[in-house]
Amino acid sequence: MLPPLTFLPLFKERIWGGRRLAEIFGKALPSGTLIGESWEIADRPEGVSMVAEGPFAGRDLRWLMRHHGPELLGRPVAPDERFPWLCKILDAREDLSLQVHPPAALARERGGEPKTEMWYVAEADSNARMYVGLRRGVAREQFERQTREGTVATCFHHHHVQAGDVMFVPSGRVHALGAGQVIFEIQQNSDTTYRVFDWNRKGLDGRQRDLHLEQAFASIDFSDWEPDLVRSDYQEIGGGHIRPLVRDKIFHVDHHEVGPGSSQRVSTEGRPHLLAVTRGKLSLLSGGVVTLLPTGSFCLLPAVCGEVILSSSEPVGWLQVTPPA
Repeated sequence: MLPPLTFLPLFKERIWGGRRLAEIFGKALPSGTLIGESWEIADRPEGVSMVAEGPFAGRDLRWLMRHHGPELLGRPVAPDERFPWLCKILDAREDLSLQVHPPAALARERGGEPKTEMWYVAEADSNARMYVGLRRGVAREQFERQTREGTVATCFHHHHVQAGDVMFVPSGRVHALGAGQVIFEIQQNSDTTYRVFDWNRKGLDGRQRDLHLEQAFASIDFSDWEPDLVRSDYQEIGGGHIRPLVRDKIFHVDHHEVGPGSSQRVSTEGRPHLLAVTRGKLSLLSGGVVTLLPTGSFCLLPAVCGEVILSSSEPVGWLQVTPPA
């Protein structure tokens, strides 16, 4: 039986990144680099997560999918199938590029991958914002014209955000994280991005970064006007509070909060569960083994894991991700 699995983070240098992942979560960032992304659970050609501890320490998620795929996912797994989600923490020291991910039909046609994602704000400066969707009434013709003129940013709808805010970003929704925020990102296992505008800045190589206007114009949902943040409320369940965040065919996501001395039982029931601790320290008991998960850590509960007891001596919050039932 596969136990709960924790992984070593993979740090990605980005022109818009910073050093806050070390300050907030104690991540051991490489010196002298701007780290924009910490890939916490990844099974990509660009990076595969390695198990941090336990009987599978040193094995990576690619190996686990090949040798224990059905135990991980609770269903048959194709020989070269990859783990379905990519989980990150992002540090946006500067604005990210205005961009879009292709919807599934177009991605297949163009040889890319669709990408649906959700953002949970862990920390935000007082003026932090998200760019999501279009301002009401903006049509494709206006959008394309302002892209050529270099003023397309004014076409974007935006929200000022604070810690605890959540945004759902399906494929086809134009978007960008604004400067001054750290977020947890749960996404479809994909890395196809079409840039619309990058604030006229240069990349790490000193050159202007490529734009992908033809692909972006074909991918954008031009009827997606002024999407709102997720506005759900917490519900009291089993001694804790649960806030439903996302119900999608790619994943379901909830945010859990419990007080000190509280505990919850989680049964995987033949489906993988992913936990991402957003505040506090979570204690996980499975098979007589205790795993401590500090703020900013992720844990994968394989489908065969069975019952796990979650508890804490302090207030704690975590994202819980599952496939649709």
